[in-house]
Amino acid sequence: MFNPQLDTLEYSRATYDESLHTMAFKATTKLEAEAWQTKLRTVLIDLIGGFPAKKSDLSPKVIESKRFATYSRETIVFQSRPNMSVYGYFLLPNQFEWPGPAILCIHGHGRGVDDIVGIRKDGGMRSRYGGYQRDFALQCVRNGYAVLAIDQFGFGHRRDGNARNWGDARSSCLPAAGAALLLGETMVGWRVWDAIRSLDYLTSRTEVDTTRLGIMGISGGGTTAFFSAALDDRIKVAIVSGYFNTFRDSILSKNHCIDNYIPGVLRHGEMYDIAGLIAPRAMFVESGTQDPLFPADATRTAVSRARKAFYVLGAEEKLGIEVFEGKHQFYGVGAFKFLSEML
Repeated sequence: MFNPQLDTLEYSRATYDESLHTMAFKATTKLEAEAWQTKLRTVLIDLIGGFPAKKSDLSPKVIESKRFATYSRETIVFQSRPNMSVYGYFLLPNQFEWPGPAILCIHGHGRGVDDIVGIRKDGGMRSRYGGYQRDFALQCVRNGYAVLAIDQFGFGHRRDGNARNWGDARSSCLPAAGAALLLGETMVGWRVWDAIRSLDYLTSRTEVDTTRLGIMGISGGGTTAFFSAALDDRIKVAIVSGYFNTFRDSILSKNHCIDNYIPGVLRHGEMYDIAGLIAPRAMFVESGTQDPLFPADATRTAVSRARKAFYVLGAEEKLGIEVFEGKHQFYGVGAFKFLSEML
């Protein structure tokens, strides 16, 4: 006979139900909401391990430049913090009016940034959008945006030696995320800082209109996009694919990489509370009906709960959602329409 007190998930959910969520959104006026945002932002930065006290020089370098039929691509490296650089690509449509809008593109688990800019394992270019991420950085370029696409900490060109020895498909995400926790920090914090420095780099480019910056990510890249938008108000629009949900129904209940975990976050609030830090700026969420990691019904619930903060802050129309028939993948139909309206 089944005993629910032997079930670890039942225990986790029962404990969740008893958690206080001390900073859940309860404001009824814009003034109250703004004061709540200030407090929760401070708490959230502390929970993810804080940020460096001082920004190091970016010291950007262009390693390679290439021209394609409809866009150009620069391979770049810049300094994020002492002892850590960021590798990425700056993509610019050939028909681009300077200064124009730019999107910071953040990949999910996989081969890294090459997987969202169309680069195959052999170094050649794909002839059609591929993989679950559908080369969404190239889709941004096709839609007329300048793009900075970066390797996330632990992937692609930013892996440890053991992962590199195993080949393109192996990341060092798990040991690096564990190291962050041992140091009293989190992978979320490390990656959000990379995003903040990436925005610093974008604002240094004369091609970019610094008042029209967006961020787009899927899966683990959706995590980074979401928390970056919550903590950096230079981001005017966040496109979060295959991530936004409730902690209860996804991160707490499913088998996720530990780069998703923020110790103590549920003492203070749910994911939809954190979404309130983005308002009155814009966020668009997409979710596949067959996504096994981020259930679509919980995504709908989370958006519905987040809508109150957007409403109180006078931005209800700046929260969008598209649930599509599909699995854990980038879709982009409603997302690009939303981008064109908001950016």
